[in-house]
Amino acid sequence: MAGIAGVTSLNQDCQVKQMLAKISHRGGEEQSVFSHARATLGITWNEAQAEKSRELLRKKEIADEAGEGHFARCKVTKQGILLERDQLGVAPLYYAFPQEETVFFASEVKALLPFTTNIREFPPGHRLINGQLKPYFQLEEKPFLSDHPENIARELNHLLNQSVKKRVKRNDTGAWLSGGLDSSTLASLAGQYVDELHTFAAGLPGAPDLEYAQTVARFIDSKHHQIVVDFNTLLDVLPQVIYHLESFDAWLVRSSITNYLAAQAASQYVTSVFSGEGGDELFGGYGYLKSIAIDSLPGELIDIISRLHNTALQRVDRSAAAYGIVAQVPLLGPQVVDYALRIPPQLKIRNGTEKWILRKAMEGLLPKEVLWRTKVKFWKGAGIEDLLSQHAEEKITDWDFQKEKTLPNGWILNSKEELMYYRIFKEHFGELGNLSWMGRSKKASKAQ
Repeated sequence: MAGIAGVTSLNQDCQVKQMLAKISHRGGEEQSVFSHARATLGITWNEAQAEKSRELLRKKEIADEAGEGHFARCKVTKQGILLERDQLGVAPLYYAFPQEETVFFASEVKALLPFTTNIREFPPGHRLINGQLKPYFQLEEKPFLSDHPENIARELNHLLNQSVKKRVKRNDTGAWLSGGLDSSTLASLAGQYVDELHTFAAGLPGAPDLEYAQTVARFIDSKHHQIVVDFNTLLDVLPQVIYHLESFDAWLVRSSITNYLAAQAASQYVTSVFSGEGGDELFGGYGYLKSIAIDSLPGELIDIISRLHNTALQRVDRSAAAYGIVAQVPLLGPQVVDYALRIPPQLKIRNGTEKWILRKAMEGLLPKEVLWRTKVKFWKGAGIEDLLSQHAEEKITDWDFQKEKTLPNGWILNSKEELMYYRIFKEHFGELGNLSWMGRSKKASKAQ
């Protein structure tokens, strides 16, 4: 894991060091700040990114890389200072113009807030050079494959294997394992390339995910770590989760708590973990997708893939970054994404079964009860269900909710639970009038 920060102006060492201090959790082991060609650049990195970071520094570049094709970077070119973010926004990046024609940028919003509140999220698939923001990639529908389903499943398995293999740089790579299809797929494939694979699952006592994760761990013979917590523990870590997440979106916060706890456990054993984000969006895993016309499915999948950068991918990045480890998402590797977009929608949802083609690709590599397990909401699988919502209902009166639900920027909070999270967010970051950099989950009727 690495954190980057910079200012497109010389001799801004104090400002850049101040920014890096806010995101030192992303690395913390080593740090470098230097001025070069009209810019002051800084990076903090951990052991897992040491070799790559030093190599880039020799070329006067900085980057946060989370696996092949997933990056946020700044480099000096003949045309000027180039800022760039990967195609899907797996690696985070934010920027601002607190001074005329001077760009401040950083891996997290908290690094920029001491200088300005007029912050923007750097859009995925874009480059900024000499103040001009331009796209270099756009998600779009592709012509469908006409091959036999068995051949498509076989090729998908091959591409998934390659995507996983490319991301195993060290033998201390682990996997977050919820017991769902996506995380189980990655854990199964990663076990081929790691001598002893550590897997991690977190949840409340009796959580379905814990049971299914244990089943997968036995099947693939991983070194499994089960983090069982009570509800009071969830409440205790909630302020830390929201601080690192930089969001009060109810769906996002709810699903981040156990992710955060799993990251804490993983950091004691490994420097990077595989995470299953992207499977539902690429292969049609959400229940509501079964109710839309099959011809509309490709467009809907494009839409929800394009939303990942500041929702689910933000959860994955910030949970891992809080403990200085790298979260890798092989399901969103460029080659996998390109191939998945060409798979006919009839092979993604088939006879009412979501992610059918992914299940076919993993036949024989997972226990049948996991391979054909029905999709459940992240927090329900972890045993959280509606506990946080009920807690908010008990703590916040109807009168307080009506008084506080409209934010300074005009956003309207959807629930008392979201207000509970916003109050914590405000304690950390203040009452911000500009929240345009923050993602919000799609409406509940379509989110799961």
